[in-house]
Amino acid sequence: MEKGLDQPSNPDQALDALLEKARTGRLSAAERLKIPPQPMPQLDPVARRRSMQEVAVGYTEQQAKWEALRCLQCKRPSCVEGCPVRIQIPQFISCIVEGRYDRALAIIKQTSLLPAVCGRVCPQEVQCQQACVLCKRFGDPFKAVSIGRLERFVADQARSSDEIPKVDRPTGKKVAIVGSGPGGIVAAADTRRAGHEVTIFEAFHMPGGVLVYGIPEFRLPKAIVQQEIDVLVRMGVKIIPNFVVGKTRTIQQLLQEDGFDAVYIGVGAGLPRFMGIEGESLVGVYSANEYLTRANLMKAYMFGDCADTPIAKARNVAVIGGGNVAMDAARMAIRLGAERVYLVYRRTEAEMPARREEVHHAREEGVEFLFLQSPQRIIGDDLYHVRAIECIHYQLGQPDRSGRPRPIPILDARSVLEVDMVIVAIGNVAHPLIRQTTAGLQFNETGNIIVDEHCRTSMARVYAGGDIVLGAATVILAMGQGRIAAASINEDLA
Repeated sequence: MEKGLDQPSNPDQALDALLEKARTGRLSAAERLKIPPQPMPQLDPVARRRSMQEVAVGYTEQQAKWEALRCLQCKRPSCVEGCPVRIQIPQFISCIVEGRYDRALAIIKQTSLLPAVCGRVCPQEVQCQQACVLCKRFGDPFKAVSIGRLERFVADQARSSDEIPKVDRPTGKKVAIVGSGPGGIVAAADTRRAGHEVTIFEAFHMPGGVLVYGIPEFRLPKAIVQQEIDVLVRMGVKIIPNFVVGKTRTIQQLLQEDGFDAVYIGVGAGLPRFMGIEGESLVGVYSANEYLTRANLMKAYMFGDCADTPIAKARNVAVIGGGNVAMDAARMAIRLGAERVYLVYRRTEAEMPARREEVHHAREEGVEFLFLQSPQRIIGDDLYHVRAIECIHYQLGQPDRSGRPRPIPILDARSVLEVDMVIVAIGNVAHPLIRQTTAGLQFNETGNIIVDEHCRTSMARVYAGGDIVLGAATVILAMGQGRIAAASINEDLA
């Protein structure tokens, strides 16, 4: 801890002294600004290369209080404006200083139902932390108050709580939730609290959506997601797995034949994009969706032990893309035994959409980054197995519609990279099944459902939110839309 705070040399005594000053309102902004950001404890990079254990260990109580003391408790907190669901951030942080963790969690849960999840996977650095006064002062969201880490700390402190949200008297109304991802979980909880009979329909054999099939165990332990699902069950929400709406039953059948009074569609955007190049049908080419679903949801890394789903083994893996999904796939490949994993991205690191923390962890674990390159074709052997990729090289030009510099091919600049697996992680689009089976539901040109500001669709009694509306978005944005949709449902069924 930095000197010059008029504090004892013992860190515990120093912390106690500052906490006392904070409680009595005598801790100045200047003193708060001298407290350095608290680093996140994490597993050793070498040890974790073959482990599914969570990489970020979480703050100790002492670290959480030091970090909480950095908050300036602004009278007009810009961090709240940066939060998609408007968590009262200074209030819950103040409760950490006071050691009132249950109260801190209650404040968060006024607007966010999944703090243990969001504290781990939401990009706070481009949301609440980017809006923090300390970010503006130091010019770096990672020197802002670590709001996400504090949110996780609070949630983990109270994770064993058996508290069940209060459910109002039965209304006699039935609500169908299509998809059990973050938006569906929130919509189910809020409509159930209003007293409606709620049923979640999940296409996979386990609920949780992208939280269980898309995000690896080493970033988000599945036990945390299961705890949230268990809360829904204890509230009386029914969950029906292996039920594909649009195939098992249509939206119209749910409304007209099965007695549901409202339907919320939160199926995400789970159809992977491919590059459209030669060789994408070779053995050893995966979409990131399939690769991560096999590894995460179906636990292919335990094949032959307690899981029946296999996954191909590879020595040299190329992951194509620069987002968080690409990082997850690359880091999973390391854990599944690959000797070398290359991350191939057609721009530079500065333009990568992945979180800086995920890039840092990937590099620590041995992922090799190949920038300003992209596959032109995938090369196979005589048995149609991947053996290499031929990459074209780029230089950056003027910004395109995304605001990032456009990659421009360099004439005759090519290279061949020997690999035996290629994982394509260049994004997803909406699956067309709902569109093909739901007459009267309006979609935009990219296949996303069109909704109004209250998440109502063009069909009466049908609501939608999350990636099926927004395209690729974040967990907390999906949660926010689930909450908006639930409020509309509750209003319309009143």
